[in-house]
Amino acid sequence: MPITWRVIGVALLALGAAALGWQVQDWRYGRQLAEQARLNAEVLNQLTLTAATAQQAEQDKRLALEQRLAASEQTHYRALSDAQRDQDRLRDRLATADVRLSVLLDAGDVAAGCAVPAAAGTGGVDHATVRARLDPAHAQRIVAITDEGDRGLIALQACQAYVRALAPEHFE
Repeated sequence: MPITWRVIGVALLALGAAALGWQVQDWRYGRQLAEQARLNAEVLNQLTLTAATAQQAEQDKRLALEQRLAASEQTHYRALSDAQRDQDRLRDRLATADVRLSVLLDAGDVAAGCAVPAAAGTGGVDHATVRARLDPAHAQRIVAITDEGDRGLIALQACQAYVRALAPEHFE
C-alpha cells in the first residue's frame, strides 16, 4: 500500500504541532523555573539581611557590655588604689607616731582590775570615757587586717557589678 502524500503531510503536520507544543511547554517551564529561582534568591537575600542585622545587633550589645565592664573595672580599680593609698598613708603616719590608735575601755572593767582611774577628772570633756593607746606594732597589724578587708570588699563589689552587667534582667 502506497503512502500518499496526504498521509505524509498529515503526519508532518502532526509532528510539527507536537514539536511546537513541546517547545511552548519548554518556554513556559523555563519561565516558571526562572521565576522560582528569582523568588528563592529574594528569600535568601532577605534571610541574609535578617541574619546580618541580628549579628550586628548582637555585636552592638557585646560592645556595650564590654564598655560597661571596662568602666566598672576602672571604677573598682580606682577605688582599690584609693583605699591602698589611704592605708599606706595611715601606715606611714602610724610608723612616724604622727597618729596613734586607741581603744575605748569599759569604765567598770577598768576600775575592777586595773590601776587606771575609772572616771576622768573634772576638767575633761570626754564624759568619763577611758581610752588606751595601742602599741604601734599592734596598730600596724590592725591596719593590715583592715586593708585586706577593704580590698576584699572592693573585689566583692567588682564581682557583683560584673555579674549584674552580664545578666541585668535578673537584678531589676
